[in-house]
Amino acid sequence: MSLRKRQRSASSSRLSSLSSPPSPSPPAPAASSASLSFPNADLLLRLRLDPCPDDSETDTDADCRLKAAPFLDLHVCSASLLRSRYFAALLSDRWSPAPSSAAAGGRLTLAVAASPSCARPFHAHVEVLRLLHTLDFAGAIRSPADALDLLPVALQLLFDACVEACVRFLEAVPWSEEEEARVLDIAPLLPADEAADLLARVSPPPAAVAPASAAGQAARSPSEAMLHGLIHSAIHAQPIHAATKAFVAMLLKDYPSRDCVHKVLDEAFLSRLDTVKELMGKYASPDFRVAVDSDEREAIQRLNLQSAVLNVKHLYWLIERMVDLRVADNAVKLWSDQAALATDLQKLLNDADMWRNMTPGLPMLVTRCTLRLANSVVTGETLAPRQVRMKLVRSWLPVLNVCRDIVQPMHFQKSSNCHELEEAFLQIISTLPVPEAQELLQQCLGFSTRNFEDCPHLVAAFQTWFRRAGRAPQGGEI
Repeated sequence: MSLRKRQRSASSSRLSSLSSPPSPSPPAPAASSASLSFPNADLLLRLRLDPCPDDSETDTDADCRLKAAPFLDLHVCSASLLRSRYFAALLSDRWSPAPSSAAAGGRLTLAVAASPSCARPFHAHVEVLRLLHTLDFAGAIRSPADALDLLPVALQLLFDACVEACVRFLEAVPWSEEEEARVLDIAPLLPADEAADLLARVSPPPAAVAPASAAGQAARSPSEAMLHGLIHSAIHAQPIHAATKAFVAMLLKDYPSRDCVHKVLDEAFLSRLDTVKELMGKYASPDFRVAVDSDEREAIQRLNLQSAVLNVKHLYWLIERMVDLRVADNAVKLWSDQAALATDLQKLLNDADMWRNMTPGLPMLVTRCTLRLANSVVTGETLAPRQVRMKLVRSWLPVLNVCRDIVQPMHFQKSSNCHELEEAFLQIISTLPVPEAQELLQQCLGFSTRNFEDCPHLVAAFQTWFRRAGRAPQGGEI
């Protein structure tokens, strides 16, 4: 016997709970004398309902239950039944020394396991028996529900042609969620080669899980790879549509595994940040300024700065997603460690002719990134350790001072970003110990104006610090 046949034989006993699902039709009578007849019938086949037994019933009760069970008689052609390996074995003389004893009196009985509440307990068996006679699979299998009704019975009766027809139909058509659940229930009963195409649709194959990289990094799961591709498409699609970004943002928000979303967004953020650092590093590099003639240098610098603007825009979109999903902790930590990037940006901002002519929007974009992350720390959306909070202000406060002094007078409509970032930094400073707060507050004197009423946030910050500094030490020896 082939491997496929042995697999089907071994699984046939597990199909009772899957066969003959409820259908919206009138229930069968308690005992039926009705019968169906197929062409060239030479054998009586009785389908008898075999309800699930009660553990507490006696043998006498079981006999009574079987006698009272509903049944359906079918006049069938024995030659057609031989297409089923189950019936072929049952009708074979090799199982008994007495000829035709397996079908004594020209009659067979087939138990149908189904719940008593099942509306049409015999329907799937009758249809499979009809297919044994007609082989009209195209006419009988018109929907996934049809295939899923027939498949358990075909497996039970070892009707290979019907099994293959059902699997072929299911593999080619869409399923509803309920049908998918039924496929998952029955797939383990199928031979591996026939179940492979069905299972490939509902779960990633083992081959999709790649080994870890040589650097020791864990390979992406299929879900992570899909989310990574969606983020890449939302960022790099040309032209970039707001609807595409909004749709990807919705998918990220609704995805059930927050850890997976966190990991994918962290990877995308780090990739964009590294790109921005590389581009700004090229601009600030003294070797580049000396090695290239002025015209070529200006063209390359323009290209680098324009690329930097584009990547900072991508960074800001990623930051918004991370803050909204409350997974910006690593982004805040990375942003707080960018003292070198902040220095390169200050060099650019001090070269006013360069950025004003090439990338006038870059300073405000960087300010918006810092503001979004700082606000998430202030509101508690991102819980950052003390050292991270301190480094975030220490690294980006000099950039804010340059933006306020050089950029803000040119962009009056955007000055609110600088003012909001001042307030956020002062709020973060208020969360630090008194000595660290003292150091950073002294660097915030540039927030002041001639009219004290225009900088109440700075006045409040110093009042808070002096109140705390003047208080007697707490928690020490009394």
